[in-house]
Amino acid sequence: MSKPIYVLSGPNLNLLGQREPEIYGKDTLDDVRARCEAAAGAKGLSVVFRQTNHEGELIDWVQEARTQGSALVLNPAGYGHTSVALLDALKTLAIPIVECHLSNPAAREDFRRHTYVSLAATGVVSGFGAASYELAIAAAAGLVGAA
Repeated sequence: MSKPIYVLSGPNLNLLGQREPEIYGKDTLDDVRARCEAAAGAKGLSVVFRQTNHEGELIDWVQEARTQGSALVLNPAGYGHTSVALLDALKTLAIPIVECHLSNPAAREDFRRHTYVSLAATGVVSGFGAASYELAIAAAAGLVGAA
């Protein structure tokens, strides 16, 4: 069996469906997990799906994906705009990295228009709500040859 796609989400995404649904949508994180599992399963792949509010834990998981994953889908949330440490961890990966955002950061506040993650990402999917994760899974699958 091939290595799974790691799907990692950063702070406050545990509140999906409750926090600013007009921006982030009404799907919960469990809904997003189900969508990711279905999208990966349709390509014959599996996912490791995790969310944390803690920067160090997110970095530990990125480092784990380095050897245990075939690709990484990452929604860094607020850490994308602030964490050089996360960028440094991402730069150690030799697997594809797909940055994922529910909203379109380019259409939001100025501080959201730059993410450190983009400096290491193979590609970015944003602005499609929970479907952004499914599109990111499809992109990651294509990058690892499972399209």
